[in-house]
Amino acid sequence: MDLLWSEGRLLVAGPDTRPYLPEGPARSWTGVRFFPGTAPALLGVPAHELRDLRLELADLWPAASVRRLCGRLAASPDPARALEDIALHRAAGTGAPDPLPRRVVECLEAGRTVAATAAALGLGERRLHRLCLTAFGYGPKTLARVLRLQRALALARSRTPYAQTAVRAGYADQPHLAREVRRLAGMPLGDLLAGRG
Repeated sequence: MDLLWSEGRLLVAGPDTRPYLPEGPARSWTGVRFFPGTAPALLGVPAHELRDLRLELADLWPAASVRRLCGRLAASPDPARALEDIALHRAAGTGAPDPLPRRVVECLEAGRTVAATAAALGLGERRLHRLCLTAFGYGPKTLARVLRLQRALALARSRTPYAQTAVRAGYADQPHLAREVRRLAGMPLGDLLAGRG
């Protein structure tokens, strides 16, 4: 999930379950991407309520507060730093994050199955699913697919050959990797790595 600043507007990008390709003319964007599972506490809304959405921050927070933040960003010589400061200030006011979402991410990143993750955390699979909907916007299987894709992208960016990337990231083979990249990102791996789209 992201907090975005563009053309005088503060927006929230919710968790996506399908490719999102912006429409219209190219814009300049500044954004803060939250660690998986942390944005709902900062934004004050469960992640599943924002799934596949882009909306104004003023739809979630008081409009007057958002106007002040927009003024601060517009006046800043470094909007990226100012946006980061806003996110850090908000995080400082929300208290310590719940450690359970981070532990879910760690288990799934390690390649554990959903059942093994639930067992490792002392949760039933249904409770794990509800936790994931609130924290991440979708169930643990989708989260595992997204995390696996992120592992694959990191490997591919380090110039690991695609076949090795597929196996090391946990795909059956290179065609499996290619299908998953298209499903989740909406474009071939080479285009995604090159920033096209």
